Amino acid sequence: MSDVVIRRAGVDDAPALAALRLRFKREDEDGEPPVPAAEFLAGCEGWLRSRLAGPWRVWLAEADGRVCGHVFLQLVEKVPSPYPSADTLGYVTNFYVTPERRGRGLGGALLDELNRYARARPLDTLVVWPSDRSTPLYRRHGFGPPAELLEQPVAPG
Repeated sequence: MSDVVIRRAGVDDAPALAALRLRFKREDEDGEPPVPAAEFLAGCEGWLRSRLAGPWRVWLAEADGRVCGHVFLQLVEKVPSPYPSADTLGYVTNFYVTPERRGRGLGGALLDELNRYARARPLDTLVVWPSDRSTPLYRRHGFGPPAELLEQPVAPG
C-alpha cells in the first residue's frame, strides 16, 4: 500500500468523486443506469461541490495519482440537550474501492481515517447500512449491531 495516499477530499475532487460514484453504481446495479452518464456526472459534480463545503466529509484513496476509493460521512446535528453530550452523529455511506484495488487494505485505511476524524470530534455515534460484502470489514473497524435503533423504511419498494 505504499503507493496509496489516503486524504480528505476537497471541492476540486468533485469530478473524480462523481466518476467513481458512477462506476460504483454501475457495479452495484450491474449495468447502465437510465440517466445518461454525462448528465449524471454534471449533476453529481454540482451536488458534491455544494456538500463538500457543508455537512459532508469525504476521504479518498489515490494510487498513481488516480482516485480508487472513497468513503463519505454526513454530519447530522442532534437536538440540543441541557445535559452534556455530543451534539452530532455521523452517517457513513458511499464506501467504495475499485475492484482492481480490493484486498490490499484500502478499505481499512479509509475507515481508519474516518474513525480518527470521528474520535477527534464530538460525534456521538457513527451509523451505516452495510452491504453483506462490507459488513465484516465494518465489524473489524469497530462497528457493531445497534443497541437502540429502530427503522421504518418509507421509500416505495
